[in-house]
Amino acid sequence: MSDLATTQDLESRLERHRRELTGYCYRMLGSAFEAEDAVQDTLVRAWRNIDKFEGRSSLRSWLYRIATNVCLDMLNAGNRRARPMDLSEATPVAQARLSARPEVTWLEPLPDGRVLPSVVDPAETAVERETIRLAFVAALQHLPPKQRAVLILREVLAWKASEVAELLGTTVASVNSALQRARATLAESSPAASDTADPLDEEQKKLLDRYVAAFEGYDMQALTALLHEDATMSMPPYDLWLRGHDDIVGWMLGVGDVCRGSKLVATVANGSPAFAHYHPSESGGGYEPWALIVLEISDGKVGGMDFFLDTKRWFPLFELPQRLDKEGVPAGSADL
Repeated sequence: MSDLATTQDLESRLERHRRELTGYCYRMLGSAFEAEDAVQDTLVRAWRNIDKFEGRSSLRSWLYRIATNVCLDMLNAGNRRARPMDLSEATPVAQARLSARPEVTWLEPLPDGRVLPSVVDPAETAVERETIRLAFVAALQHLPPKQRAVLILREVLAWKASEVAELLGTTVASVNSALQRARATLAESSPAASDTADPLDEEQKKLLDRYVAAFEGYDMQALTALLHEDATMSMPPYDLWLRGHDDIVGWMLGVGDVCRGSKLVATVANGSPAFAHYHPSESGGGYEPWALIVLEISDGKVGGMDFFLDTKRWFPLFELPQRLDKEGVPAGSADL
């Protein structure tokens, strides 16, 4: 076999694991972009050190060991991504102020296609989808890095304790202890349950259709009819977040009234229904990116609305149109 063929074969074998490694690194780091960087670093390290791979474990296990070390090194810098609700109490709308925090503060949204396998058992897909939800990944960030790795490997990826111990260079007893502590911490910040939305059932489709109609029509009565009483709304990179119908409506009819007349385009993020939110252009010539909205749905209503406002980052990542024309039709594609 030629060196070129060997090289191409190795590249193919490594690339085969990119998607699942991205999901693992995203759960560890809470950032779509940092996860992609971590995976690229992992594959480069594997390429450079393939001669040291002795085959005592599978290539997949070896790659996970490298990826874990990359993530732990990144987390040693002290970063812990969060949602606004992890940093403060809800703000009454009368006291609401927009205060931005640096990008590294925030948990980031992620396109499902970057991490979820294209063909897999439906039950396995449901687990994968549930464990990339914003609320779940935010809860993971409360764990110390090694506990985070243990919990993801054991509970999400279903590795055996002995496999995790070998990967981390520790004992089974240590892994079991770390898992127990991680479970206890996670129970204290347990994310609210959400309805399965893959694929959407008829009731969920109707709910989202009504949401779009209410939002685009800026009908607050219709909108709040779709929200749980304690629904939340956040707007990273601002640390402000609101809870309940009165404060959400108060915001949307106050400062948020600039969103009147917007258009929504359906997408999916973090295993949840999402929308690209386009704001009327100041020139009057169509609609421009305003936010990526990620919804949390439970018991047939919307429990959370996260508006990610840094559209220069999110729209290209989600391959969303950079503009809609006057009719609300895509007038251009994201730069890929």
